[in-house]
Amino acid sequence: MDGETMQRRAALRADELPGASLEHPFGPDFDVFKVCGKVFMLMSDLRGTPIVTVKSAPADGSVLREAYPEITPGYHMNKRHWITITGGGALAPGLLDDLVTESYLLVVETLPRRLRPVDPATFGRRA
Repeated sequence: MDGETMQRRAALRADELPGASLEHPFGPDFDVFKVCGKVFMLMSDLRGTPIVTVKSAPADGSVLREAYPEITPGYHMNKRHWITITGGGALAPGLLDDLVTESYLLVVETLPRRLRPVDPATFGRRA
């Protein structure tokens, strides 16, 4: 999937998540998606290449970076807890959706229970 398609898909997935909001604290060219004021996804261009940066569990991020050349340590973020995705590779659209959702849930689980828009342990799972 090309970079623009990747960013569009990531933004659509983020918009579906309860309590998610889009902000532009760094200007109009830098999309920042938050839940309850905490960042879970960033989108911008890096030297003309569209990128999506999401939070990832350290072990998952390591495996993903080894499996996909389009996934690298988080650009301008903690390299252990964030990954950056560029378009044009073999990353399946469903995996991108899962990465956005997982990033959201990793942030939600750090929120006080009373502020959580969803239960991260059960969100997206069928009963």
